[in-house]
Amino acid sequence: MTIYRNIIFLIFFGSLFSLQAQEKVTFMSFDSLEVTAEIYEVNKNDPYILLFHQIGGSRGEYRVIAKKLLKFGYNCIAVDLRSGKESEFVSNETAERAENKGISRSLIDSEKDILAAIDYAFYKNHKQVLLFGSSFSASLALKAAKGNPKVKAVIAFSPGEFFLPDLEIKDELKNFKKPVFVASSVKEYPYMLELFVNVPTQNKTVFKPSKGTGDYGTKSLGDECATANEYWLELLLFFRKLKE
Repeated sequence: MTIYRNIIFLIFFGSLFSLQAQEKVTFMSFDSLEVTAEIYEVNKNDPYILLFHQIGGSRGEYRVIAKKLLKFGYNCIAVDLRSGKESEFVSNETAERAENKGISRSLIDSEKDILAAIDYAFYKNHKQVLLFGSSFSASLALKAAKGNPKVKAVIAFSPGEFFLPDLEIKDELKNFKKPVFVASSVKEYPYMLELFVNVPTQNKTVFKPSKGTGDYGTKSLGDECATANEYWLELLLFFRKLKE
């Protein structure tokens, strides 16, 4: 395990000395709503991870996380979905535009922004993208990924049934054939096993920490979470499998 500890050290502390500049961009969603995102790049030829925030959030949720994910050999794009408000003092510009224009900001309508983000990232270098979601956006990322040839895999932190009775994620996951990493707290774990029961075993990794209770969504990756290192290590192993 020594090599893994060294890798985790590089992820958590190496980023302090090699922070990557980010670029704010916009692209159009499928109903002509302008979507704001931030790009974190090391090599434009590397594939992209699309980062989607939790309920009430913004792209600011990933300001620290994205810079650590760069060390896995991917670029990142953190997206403001239309359903949100603020994270880490970063306002959700897409949500503000939707409100000003009278466009629906419901949770499920954010799928339009996710699909537009997939197209935007894919056509930057024509490589399959990874989707990384937290809470409701994790569920929408799974739905958007199913059967989509532009998506390679999904990282889902604390997904759930946010859209009942209109949409059941458990049902959407039948015959889900892409690799998926599911992160949960200890409390959420039994629920996650049931939610992903329809996903073939060989395609899924459902993780809970063993040295603490964990946390909800991307909070489990933050310094305030006592088991953050466990989550990062399992993510690292998942990314390594994707490149095998």
